[in-house]
Amino acid sequence: MATLGIDFGTSNTAAGIMAGDRPYLIEVEPGRKTLPTSVFFDYDRKVTTYGSVANAALIDGREGRFMRALKSVLGTPLMREKRQIAYERLTLIEVVARFLQMLRERAEAQTGQTYDRALSGRPVQFHSTDMARNAQAEADLREAYMVAGYKDVLFMFEPEAAALASGPLAKGDLGLIVDIGGGTSDFSVFAREGDKTNIIASHGVRVGGTDFDRAISIAEVMPLLGRGREVRNALGNGRHAAPNAIFNDLATWQKIPFVYTAENRSMAADFAKLGIDPIPFWRLKTVLEMELGHDIAFAVEAGKIKINSPDMTEAGIDLRVIEPQLWAQFSKARMGELLADHAAQIRACADETLKMANVTPDKVAKIVFVGGSSLLHVVENVMTAMFPDALPERAEAFTAVADGLAIAASKA
Repeated sequence: MATLGIDFGTSNTAAGIMAGDRPYLIEVEPGRKTLPTSVFFDYDRKVTTYGSVANAALIDGREGRFMRALKSVLGTPLMREKRQIAYERLTLIEVVARFLQMLRERAEAQTGQTYDRALSGRPVQFHSTDMARNAQAEADLREAYMVAGYKDVLFMFEPEAAALASGPLAKGDLGLIVDIGGGTSDFSVFAREGDKTNIIASHGVRVGGTDFDRAISIAEVMPLLGRGREVRNALGNGRHAAPNAIFNDLATWQKIPFVYTAENRSMAADFAKLGIDPIPFWRLKTVLEMELGHDIAFAVEAGKIKINSPDMTEAGIDLRVIEPQLWAQFSKARMGELLADHAAQIRACADETLKMANVTPDKVAKIVFVGGSSLLHVVENVMTAMFPDALPERAEAFTAVADGLAIAASKA
């Protein structure tokens, strides 16, 4: 039974097998070894597209339903609710299953093999300390694989897979995987004995890149749509602050598809009439009517990436899709402030992993950065402060988990 290693990520996905003695990653899109974990249901064409094609459909303004960050919903009741999605009634388990089926079909077409079994990466903790929800998240993902046509699925902690694919480690030295994905942060302390990788301890926390995006969006973008602004009471002379719920949902990747309700549109229209300063609420009304939530989320993500460049101290979040010349300006220092609490959670989790391994920071000789969010300055600064003498390894940050799963899949 051939096994396909699958790194099903919150933001991006990859799949691989072994080719000879080296991992081989499937070309999941033309010329690419990773694809966005995105799904688009096209209303007009009545087709479902994935990855960069799905992203392009959204950006091009096609009529349909866009979904991303579905991994973050695993383990919640939302996964099993039957709902109208474009031209079909589906559960989110079925949506994830279609994505995983597409991945298998592309791998089979490219390699000429049949993959009946998957070795799937998973975070150490889907939902931090909620053990019941963690168990349900794995059950949901397992069911999605079964619906997708796989006959069996095995699971492996993502940082442990990355450890298998990491570079050389001297005998007696310890390495630390720092895997900051779209939805979770995971850590593994490991050692090497010859060709064998020994995992000493693994731990994780539900903090990742989409949480970073959310914090930036709530603080820098949502005030431009009315967050924190006051509206007059419909009856009487009083006034009140606009409720935060709509802004919080608009800033949360996995909740965006569900904000475009008649109730929310009506509320925004009322706020546009009753707002002390109506302009931000007119923008909110536009966002809901034109379903621009994901456009905003992509703009925030792009701004985050841009400000992280070594030569950048300030950058803008491009919101011209809402209004001509509308930008949200922020700085690298400001991003550090906004993500300080998340950075503290990441540091605490890394520290707890060391305690579980019964080692001190000075014993870690190498840090392996995995996942795009691990390369943010706020994360690198925390890890450098904790491990000032450790050698950093960043070369395969985006594919290390998939490489390791390919290695492990060959032995499954």
